[in-house]
Amino acid sequence: MLRKRIYQYISVACLSLAVGSCKMPELVVKDANRRVPASYNSATAQDTASAAQVRWRQFFTDPNLVALIDTALQHNQELNIALQEIQISRNEVQIRKGEYLPFVGLGANAEAERPGRYTLQGATEEAINIKPEHRTPDPLPNYRVGAFASWEVDIWHKLRNSRKSAALRYLSSVEGRNFTITNLIAEIANSYFELLALDNQLAIVQQNIDIQTNALELVKLQKESARTTELAVQRFEAQVHNTRSLQYGIQQRIIETENRINFLTGRYPRPIVRNDATFNDLVPTVIQTGVPSQLLQNRPDIRQAEQNLAAAKLDVQVARANFYPSLRITGSVGFGAFKPGLLFSTPESMLYNLAGELVAPLVNRNGIKAVYGSANAVQTQAAYNYERTVLNAYVEVVNELANISNLAQSYNEKALEVQSLNQSVTISNSLFRSARAEYTEVLFTQRDALESKFDLIETKMQQLNATVNVYRALGGGWQQ
Repeated sequence: MLRKRIYQYISVACLSLAVGSCKMPELVVKDANRRVPASYNSATAQDTASAAQVRWRQFFTDPNLVALIDTALQHNQELNIALQEIQISRNEVQIRKGEYLPFVGLGANAEAERPGRYTLQGATEEAINIKPEHRTPDPLPNYRVGAFASWEVDIWHKLRNSRKSAALRYLSSVEGRNFTITNLIAEIANSYFELLALDNQLAIVQQNIDIQTNALELVKLQKESARTTELAVQRFEAQVHNTRSLQYGIQQRIIETENRINFLTGRYPRPIVRNDATFNDLVPTVIQTGVPSQLLQNRPDIRQAEQNLAAAKLDVQVARANFYPSLRITGSVGFGAFKPGLLFSTPESMLYNLAGELVAPLVNRNGIKAVYGSANAVQTQAAYNYERTVLNAYVEVVNELANISNLAQSYNEKALEVQSLNQSVTISNSLFRSARAEYTEVLFTQRDALESKFDLIETKMQQLNATVNVYRALGGGWQQ
């Protein structure tokens, strides 16, 4: 149950003395039914297998589209930025790991000191010889070489939790990259299908320009034989110009769509290789949705939100540990002498020290309280974000499944509409030649037929896009 999972991540342990009571967010603790639905309540057939498990190379069969996706996965700037985020998170894990381990270093130094004669140190050095008949050098040099170490004992698991939190955020960055891949593949596929649809719309416009041009010539001949008027000629000519203007608009959209794909693939503008003749033969893939609970394993954004939620919980524990005393152990071992030649004389030149300190915050407790309160707020925010991400994923799947079903019905109706209007164009032309129909009927019929063909192609493109969007919504595409 989703509510239970979120509740487990919200920390209920509070420091009543240092921090005060910890109030749980109403959204997390209220008795609401947050159970993930058992099914999508869709009219489509349900199966426990999810299409998200299908690799994108098997899901998309067009070789030109596959080549574009391959190029994008190598050169897309946003994806490369996500890769660097992963590297940053990986380095952060190493930093936290280093803080958890003792710090050991090697060092050497040389110094010379001459204390005042009338100081305690100066009077002592004046009165005591280093050896009989060997006075203390003035000034007194000092040479040292050795190893030193410091270690904060992780009594309250502060450093350990900090390292675990960094590791979880590293995993979150990996899931963020996977989510970027999913969206990138879906965006390229949708743009590619849009490009094929525009190519087919352009071909229809060009066919209609030829048909309307022939009709214009016919009207001119009829005017010469006094069978029609100049008004009909001008209306037919205006229709030709209108259709030609559509042609240039579609050509501009083709250029923009090509360049959008080029941008996604990290390339400068160039023609996109494609076969627009296959568009009408494309059949939307049958999607097996599986069950909603599989979204928790398949959707990278849900997994990312879950990792961030777990990391935020550990951050609260780290912030809480700041109220407790910290124990630090320091030590060093090495050699020291006032003359380089005596530096490694043992045991006289050997030196070492070992110290421990236990420090608890006393004055700046308000600052620590503020950090702790911020960590709690971030954790609550992460819980809300996790719930919102799961809800959004479920809604996306349901919407796209309904879209597929409705678009299938719409496509069938539009196909019948195109068939009827094509027959109407033929009939209206025949009636016009025999002077049994007005020229306006021919113009209106041609216009309606052109719009219906456009709508049919648009619906086909929406069907293909809906299939891609369901695949993305189920969490498919990122698997290598």
